[in-house]
Amino acid sequence: MPRLGLIVNDGKEPTVEIALAIQKKLENSGCEVIRASSSGGMVGFANPDQYMRMLGYSSCVPDGFDASMELAIVLGGDGTVLSAARQTAPVGVPILTINTGHLGFLAEAYLSDLDRALEQVLSNDWEVELRTSLVISVMRGDQRRWEALCLNEMALHREPLTSMCHFEISIGRHAPVDISADGVILSTPTGSTAYSLSAGGPVITPDCPVLQLTPIAPHSLASRALVFNDLEPVTVFPATPERLMMVVDGTAGCYVWPEDRVLIRKSSHPVKLIRLSDHEFFKVLRNKLGWGLPHEAKPDKN
Repeated sequence: MPRLGLIVNDGKEPTVEIALAIQKKLENSGCEVIRASSSGGMVGFANPDQYMRMLGYSSCVPDGFDASMELAIVLGGDGTVLSAARQTAPVGVPILTINTGHLGFLAEAYLSDLDRALEQVLSNDWEVELRTSLVISVMRGDQRRWEALCLNEMALHREPLTSMCHFEISIGRHAPVDISADGVILSTPTGSTAYSLSAGGPVITPDCPVLQLTPIAPHSLASRALVFNDLEPVTVFPATPERLMMVVDGTAGCYVWPEDRVLIRKSSHPVKLIRLSDHEFFKVLRNKLGWGLPHEAKPDKN
């Protein structure tokens, strides 16, 4: 009996109803369905009044999810997909993303295509695309104080975001660099179309084995986005006397103090996205972000 997962944004009643219908159809087709809430992957923000979250990133994996599971269907928007990535990547479960939110940049299918998508799942008519993920750890000496898996980006900035910060950043074997900016973003190719893009970073196609460092409002004309090999570990030392706020994928984070350092390294567990058809990245950019659309002259008012 095939084992399938079903990860649901159960904070939205319409999504819950759709999930029940999907579960019933899969079980009637002879599948064992293990259902989980996407909230389990929303690590949240560490409470500054308590000691830090010291659990490893594998702690997000739901009960019953393991490598024997063929795939998991994810119902929700992009935030739900980011959460589901933390829940499935550590055990290598591919995810089929069905958008019930707004933009759906990471979506493979929509509710209007639901029946077709389920038929392809049941007939094993699908492929897997690997996406780079990162392990983000906050270290103090040899002690790990906080950790999470990241699909998009890690952003480190002052709270509130109103003044300049100083960062010393070490990338692999290269000489450390000093950056003065409102903050810094470290992103994967997947995250290059998210916060990093808004901060002026380039778009990177998902198949490129690179990472991207993007300053937020840099205070020097020489500080610009940097793209480098994703095998290089990155360490960020906050050279600012006040605490900073770190945000991972928009749904997780913690305070980073002057005595801490943030360690970023490529995970050995990529996020596995199921593709039901040819996933042409430039087409997605055009449809979702309007990139590369032909110029149209303004109409003549005369």
